[in-house]
Amino acid sequence: MNYLCSRFQKKGGDDTMLIIPVKDGENIDRALKRFKRKFDKTGTMRQLRDRQHFTKPSVERRAQIQKAQYIQHLRDQEDI
Repeated sequence: MNYLCSRFQKKGGDDTMLIIPVKDGENIDRALKRFKRKFDKTGTMRQLRDRQHFTKPSVERRAQIQKAQYIQHLRDQEDI
């Protein structure tokens, strides 16, 4: 049995490793798909993109409020 492995850093700074077991005869594309899905769930790339530029806390709060208003508006339209 082979493994697909990748090392990445969590928010606290400690290293973590993703290990995807690849069964004998299993298609490598399927294993890569599982790896990508697992890696996406860690949020590492999202965190890297967020850290590329500084966003003021007031701007982040405003964006959250606008998003909440938008979602509430959609839910209100759904009820009608």
